[in-house]
Amino acid sequence: MKILLVSVNASYMHTNIAIRDLKNFADEYFKNKNDKPQIVIAEYTINQPAGEVLRDIAFCDADWILFSTYIWNAEYVSKLLPEIKKLLPACILAAGGPEFSYSAEKYLSLIKDLDFIMAGEGELTFVDLIEKTQTGSGEFLLNVNEVKGLYYRNQNGHTEYSGNRELIQNLDDIPFPYPEILSGQADPDHKIYYYESSRGCPFGCSYCLSSVDKRVRFKSLERTCQELQIFLDHNIKLVKFVDRTYNLDEKRYLGIWDYILKHHNGKTMFHFEIEAEYLSDAALEFLQKVPEGVMQFEMGVQSANKKTVAAINRSTNIEVLAEKIKKIPRTIHQHLDLIAGLPYEDLKSFGSSYDFVMALKPDALQLGFLKILNGTVMEDYARSHGWKWMDSPVYETFSTPYLSFSDMAFLKDMEILTDAFWNKGIFLFTMNYIFRKTSPWEILCNLHEYAAGVKTFSQARKDAYWYQLFYDFINEKLDSLAENNSDGLKMLDKNLINDLLRYDFIRSGKKGNFPAWYERRYDKEMHRQLLEKDEDLKDSRTGFSVTDYEEFDYDVRAEVPEEKRNPVKILIKY
Repeated sequence: MKILLVSVNASYMHTNIAIRDLKNFADEYFKNKNDKPQIVIAEYTINQPAGEVLRDIAFCDADWILFSTYIWNAEYVSKLLPEIKKLLPACILAAGGPEFSYSAEKYLSLIKDLDFIMAGEGELTFVDLIEKTQTGSGEFLLNVNEVKGLYYRNQNGHTEYSGNRELIQNLDDIPFPYPEILSGQADPDHKIYYYESSRGCPFGCSYCLSSVDKRVRFKSLERTCQELQIFLDHNIKLVKFVDRTYNLDEKRYLGIWDYILKHHNGKTMFHFEIEAEYLSDAALEFLQKVPEGVMQFEMGVQSANKKTVAAINRSTNIEVLAEKIKKIPRTIHQHLDLIAGLPYEDLKSFGSSYDFVMALKPDALQLGFLKILNGTVMEDYARSHGWKWMDSPVYETFSTPYLSFSDMAFLKDMEILTDAFWNKGIFLFTMNYIFRKTSPWEILCNLHEYAAGVKTFSQARKDAYWYQLFYDFINEKLDSLAENNSDGLKMLDKNLINDLLRYDFIRSGKKGNFPAWYERRYDKEMHRQLLEKDEDLKDSRTGFSVTDYEEFDYDVRAEVPEEKRNPVKILIKY
């Protein structure tokens, strides 16, 4: 019997750990048995033409085809399944993953060619299914109800569930997910490799599917460190832990971090989802030793409105959360999350949450939008309290009792501005100054009004566009804004902002030419003199090609650049 496990990823760089766990677990289980199935995996992306994917799947000529489904690929997979049945009419088609399993009745009703759906953890269900079911479709229909953890149609066409299955208690029973790394067939520089060292989450965030099952299980520390060494030995660039909350068991999570620090290869970045409020003093002390380029943290703030976080079953200790985040050293890349569309959060409240997070100076602020996922507590709450959202994936909120559809559209634009002016880091010096003087939310709201007036959000936008937009905004609008708005805006120095903007622009890369807004103050002789003084760039011919020179009225590189020091002569190295 040949079984094809399929993942349709969001992009080429992603890898799917779920289909690998199924294959590797089953291969290990059946390795000494006579009737061993042939299990293969295939990964595609949602950007590939469906015809190309269908042809590849058809030529695989599998007896069973199982898809891994999520909100980002559900629509794509739903369209593929009936077409596959036309090409392989005798093939058993199935799916698993959070999207189909939490909406099993809907998908079995909509997709007549879908034979069954695997719910929850799949490893034990998968091997049980293989053992109890053979390839013949008639026998399949007779035996599927004997396998726990499956949704299927009974003889009357109604959806039935075969019952819950016990969870895997010892995660060490699951083999290392990436044999391609061991065999030298990995793509260490261009792929993200996901890693799981625990399952389950003890917290009850109402919008999250992880809150449905609070039973937490851990892979042993010894086994985890052995597998992390594989990533290190093969110079994998980025490893993302998919543990829903990494820092649950202090002894264990500190043991993992300690191993990484002691064995680091100078290349691999490890990504962790952290509940910062629960970082212990010992953990914060340990993190002070972590150099740049070893770890990055994703931390959910979601809202700074205490009534809001209480309504979604999160801790209201936002002051403690902030203090813990402040103690994490800047050598660790910090990614903080906010969610728009939560209970009791209107635009004013969201603006306060935005400023609360920006005061923590994250390397990136992800402005997300509430998704009403099937099976969550939030789904029932939203239905009874007047939320409106998309009925199909990705189930994103349209409006709430506190935010109109127009408000949500405005926040979508603010997400674009946040990415352009903060997350990308190209305006770092300019925004650090402005955000220190005034409310980030206030200045970006005013920028949004200006940007909407020149139709920014309906046109193509590259980095050069954002520089021009911000220059025009500051020089056309700042004086009038300062007269009519907060004291923070009155404190902004337009001349200093222009200097900082010039510095951000020229430091971003060697320029072939300069836009009209940029005031060039170049001195070739001074450029040469500074090169001659630089120990690394004494060969001036090479030096000119990898550097530039510019003069400024302010010390734009200083932490507090307000003092005018005309001229400040800077050699910019690329």
